[in-house]
Amino acid sequence: MTDRTRLVLLLAPALLVLGGLFLTGLGLTLLRSFRYVPALGMTEPDLSAYTAILTAPGFLKSLVLSLWIASVSTLIAAVLALATALLLRQTFPGRAVISFLVQLNLTIPHIVGAIGILYLLSQSGSFARLAHAAGLIATPAEFPVLTQDPYAIGIILLYVWKELPFITLILLANMQTLGEDHESVARSLGATRWQAVRHVLLPLLMPALLAASALVFAFAFGAYEVPLVLGAHAPKVLPVLAWQASTDSDLTTRPEAMAMAVVIALIGFALLALYARLVGKDSPRAP
Repeated sequence: MTDRTRLVLLLAPALLVLGGLFLTGLGLTLLRSFRYVPALGMTEPDLSAYTAILTAPGFLKSLVLSLWIASVSTLIAAVLALATALLLRQTFPGRAVISFLVQLNLTIPHIVGAIGILYLLSQSGSFARLAHAAGLIATPAEFPVLTQDPYAIGIILLYVWKELPFITLILLANMQTLGEDHESVARSLGATRWQAVRHVLLPLLMPALLAASALVFAFAFGAYEVPLVLGAHAPKVLPVLAWQASTDSDLTTRPEAMAMAVVIALIGFALLALYARLVGKDSPRAP
């Protein structure tokens, strides 16, 4: 028995359970999105739930807002994480302290961080009151709008703060696996230190960076708790709309909630397909 076969057999029970739960949930969601809910008397599947959400006022704005939050927060977190990983790769005084600070918030739940930002950065928060006490603003209401704002600044700040250490740790682990041999060869051939990083190290890190970024994007696009706390009243992101429709006392809105969940999942799958294609293009091919 090969090591690969043994590994597959060891993982099979967990994969069967997780796969069964996932496929069962996905199947039920699809059926209900097609308005097939026998318990509610809906026994003739149709696409009216999708028609309803796609033609609903504000749906497009909610979709664009969700994509904006996920894209911007992922891009900023990825760039900062790459810079942080390259910095922590070096040896310098205070490196351990910076590494500890970067990883400190990994154990803090997103909702706790969102509430913290709300208390700190809202117009009635601590920073607004301190600025007012210091005479920088006439009233706390003059403090810049960073929460419940149309550009979702507070949500983006929270996601960057939370996902930066996640991407950083993945990059550091990848750097440790790669070692410094590739850069040493480039330096021995006359490349400068920056050229070795740019033309040798960064291409090697790109698959790991893309994988981590894809996970962060998918999470930021599909999560509802942070936008629920820090988001504006209108427009709302898609996950919040889906959550509100699924918890509405009117049970006839459930198919629309499931349809929105399917739309969110399809966009996530499309992202994974794009990631697989990009990685496939960058992967070396045998002659």
